[in-house]
Amino acid sequence: MTLGDKLSKLRKENNYTQEQLADILGVSRQAISKWESNITYPETDKLIRISELFNCSLDYLLKDTEETDNKKQTNDEVSFFRKCLKERKSKKTVWGMPMWHIGKNARGFIAVGLNARGVIAVGLKAKGIVSLGMLSIGVLSFGLFSLGLLSIGTFALGLLSAGCFSIGVFATGAISLGIISLGAIAIGDFSIGALGKYFKTTN
Repeated sequence: MTLGDKLSKLRKENNYTQEQLADILGVSRQAISKWESNITYPETDKLIRISELFNCSLDYLLKDTEETDNKKQTNDEVSFFRKCLKERKSKKTVWGMPMWHIGKNARGFIAVGLNARGVIAVGLKAKGIVSLGMLSIGVLSFGLFSLGLLSIGTFALGLLSAGCFSIGVFATGAISLGIISLGAIAIGDFSIGALGKYFKTTN
C-alpha cells in the first residue's frame, strides 16, 4: 500500500471527509486529494500530525507495505482518552469560536477534551463559564479540584462552595471554611457543624 492508499483508508475508517481532515491539518481539500492520489506528499510536520491523529507510526505511513493493521504496535502506548477523543470541530462559529470542538486541546463554545476551554468546557482540565473536569475553573465549576463563583467538588473554592473540603463566603462540606459555614467541621463567622468554630471580631 502506498502512503496515499493508507491515508485514504485511515480517513475513511475514522469517518472523516477530505474537507474535515483538511480543516484539522490546516491545508486545502485539494491537498488531501493530491496526497491520497500520490500526486504530492505531505510535509514532515503534517505527517507527524497525521500519525498522531490516526494513532499510527510514521514507519507505517512511509514504508511501502501491505500491512493493514497497525494498531498492534500502538494499543499499549495510546491512552484511553486519545483513542476516544478523535479530533472533531464544528464549521459553525459563535463569537469567533467553533460551536463545538472535541479533541486533545479543545477550544470552542462547547469544548470536550483533555484540555478544554470554552463557554461550556468538559475535560481533565476544564476552563469555562460552565466547567466540568478533574481540575475545573469557571463561573459554575464542578470537579475533583474546583474553583469558581459556584464551586462543587471534592476540593472546592468559590463564593458559594460545596465539597468534602470547601472554602468560600458560603461554604458547605465535611470540612468547610467560610463566613457562613456548614459542615461536620465548620469554621466561620456563622458556622454550624458537629465541630463548629465561631469567630467574632472585636474592636
